[in-house]
Amino acid sequence: MEHYTIATVAEKSPDFRRVLWTGKHTQLVIMTIPPGGEIGEEVHEDTDQILTFVSGTGEAQVSGQKRQVAQGDLVVVPAGRKHNFVNTGPNPLVLYTVYGPPEHADQAVHQTKEEADALEEAGKDEPPNS
Repeated sequence: MEHYTIATVAEKSPDFRRVLWTGKHTQLVIMTIPPGGEIGEEVHEDTDQILTFVSGTGEAQVSGQKRQVAQGDLVVVPAGRKHNFVNTGPNPLVLYTVYGPPEHADQAVHQTKEEADALEEAGKDEPPNS
């Protein structure tokens, strides 16, 4: 059994992205977006994503729609939808997300967005069985 006090685990992580658990059909990831930072506009063609916000404030951008997000909010991004999440506040925007199927390499840890982008571009952040 895997068990997480997810808000506490997410709050304690300074990393941009940290994969906590990878299963056959889903993946659990925590993220910390620094003030003024963003996830970066992207599309996951075959992957649904559910993001739950733990702390901070930001803007969700999904398929051209924009909404403010804060602690306790949840955003669903269906596969194939263009999306981005931007930290609009003075504190880190902390969240956890579930991908189905997995989107990143098992146990991946990316300290910064730049590191995450470089590993993705180099093909070194591939999910299992891809």
